[in-house]
Amino acid sequence: MSGEVATEAELRALDDEAGGWLRATDAQLRAAEDRLTQLNADPATPLAEIAAEVRRIEALARERNEARGLIDGLERRTRELRTAWLKHHADAGSPFDPPR
Repeated sequence: MSGEVATEAELRALDDEAGGWLRATDAQLRAAEDRLTQLNADPATPLAEIAAEVRRIEALARERNEARGLIDGLERRTRELRTAWLKHHADAGSPFDPPR
């Protein structure tokens, strides 16, 4: 889509996909946090296993932040596109208005 203007429908579809990515990442993050809680509760858990889960949580948190940033950008771009469309139609006037 290099150089092309995205339609509002295309932006909404991307927003839906990014929302799914965010929900999946949130679910994985909650599961990893629950697993870390269980690992910490067991004194026999090797420290390496706990460290691996901490790294997984950190990676998932970064991914979640990236998804949120993309969603914010898509929402901003959708608003800009909608505003431009409304302005264009307001400037064009009604087809029932007399010609200028």
